[in-house]
Formats: sequence, structure tokens, C-alpha cells
Amino acid sequence: MKRGVAGTVRSIAAAVPAALFVAAAGTALHRQSGVWSGVEIFWGVAAALLLLASVQLWLAAWFRSILPTAVAGVVAYAAVGVLSSAGPGKQLVLGDTPGTVWIYGIGAVTLVMLVVASRLRATGPAASAVAAVPPSPR
Repeated sequence: MKRGVAGTVRSIAAAVPAALFVAAAGTALHRQSGVWSGVEIFWGVAAALLLLASVQLWLAAWFRSILPTAVAGVVAYAAVGVLSSAGPGKQLVLGDTPGTVWIYGIGAVTLVMLVVASRLRATGPAASAVAAVPPSPR
């Protein structure tokens, strides 16, 4: 295998279990809430989306590619879709506010992280090249 193909396969192979972990942990976490001044605050959905974003950013930085970020988003979305499509009484993601934010938030976070990862990839080597060049005397 060529080096580029092997790197792509490795990035996908790392993104799939990471996305399955995020889908399972995020689904378990998204319903957590607390009461503050009589108002129920669902902090778990924010924590679950933050977990997804951090894993996607880590994958993009580790493999220096946006492909594992996209794969992780698609796999996590599909896994949460499977978890939410069980029969009545067996669903792990309900159609209420935290469930809806968790499901649609996966797509939104993935799009944002794709933009962030592409910017990091575009500015990474150039920033190190600029830092290596001494300033010109004026």
C-alpha cells in the first residue's frame, strides 16, 4: 500500500471506534440535568456535544486530515440514529428537547469541526514555515 492510502485507512480505522464511543457516551450523558433556581438545566447535552467536538478535533490534529473528522461525525450520527429508532419503550434518545438537540447537534458540531479542522490544516505548516524564517531588516 502507498503511504497516503495507509494513512487514510488508519485514520478511518481510528475514527470509527472513537465515533462509536462518543455515540454511546453522549447518548448516556445527554439526559443529565440539574435544577437551578427552579429551572431544569440540561447540561448533559452540552457536555455530550463538547465530547464529540473534542474527539473530532483530536482526530483531525492527530492525522492532519479532515477525513477522520467527517467519518466520526457520520458514524456517530448513524449510531445515535440506531439508538433512537428502537421500538416504543426501548428508545435511548427520546424526541424531547435534549434528544433533539443531541441528534441535530451532532450534524452542526461536525460541520463546525470540519471548518475548524480545514483551517488548522491550512494554517499548520505555513505557520511553522513563517516562524522559521527570520524577520527581514527594514
